[in-house]
Amino acid sequence: MTYSYDYPHPAVTTDIVIFTVQDNALCLLLIRRGEDPYKGKWALPGGFLRMDEDIEHCAARELAEEAGVQGVYLEQLATFGTIDRDPRERVISVAYYALIPSDDVALQAGTDAAEAQWFPLSDLPPLAFDHSDIVRMAQQRLSAKMSYSTIGLQFMPAAFTLSDLQRVYEIASGKTLDKRNFRKWVLSLDLVEETGHKQTQGAHRPAMLYRVKKPSRIDIIK
Repeated sequence: MTYSYDYPHPAVTTDIVIFTVQDNALCLLLIRRGEDPYKGKWALPGGFLRMDEDIEHCAARELAEEAGVQGVYLEQLATFGTIDRDPRERVISVAYYALIPSDDVALQAGTDAAEAQWFPLSDLPPLAFDHSDIVRMAQQRLSAKMSYSTIGLQFMPAAFTLSDLQRVYEIASGKTLDKRNFRKWVLSLDLVEETGHKQTQGAHRPAMLYRVKKPSRIDIIK
């Protein structure tokens, strides 16, 4: 199909902010660009929208192609359209974000990405384009949602203790939580269940392992 327009029109891209928790730190997935502009610089996974796909499919495709990450629920974050944000042409980007357990994926760079790697959010390299602005907004959104939603369950592995879950909430929100109140809140949601096994590592008393119920409603909307 041939497309013709009377007026100049911008290109559309997607950029994806993927968070995880590693070594008691909130981390971000970045790819090293293999092509100009900003060749060799670190950036968020993302790319141009094709004429025959919707925007969310574009985000999922680019994430799979550039970092090897698939099957992730992506929530739309915001639209970024500063006039000079891309030196190639007028580009508007629709940004998405998601949370995943780091042990759930094996990163694998591809297409125009030379490398894919996790970085602590507190120690990010300089980012290409306006990606530092996108990351900043995503972090603010995540921190706010940790105070009222079950979004933290997206970070968890197949089995975890309630202390593990509380630690994730504290890391992502930057706030210290009361242990008793947190556990009471989590259990009242009826979204996790005991696995029947206990964590026996360390010198502390064995702690019950939990898992997210299947199917379950994990609140990552609104």
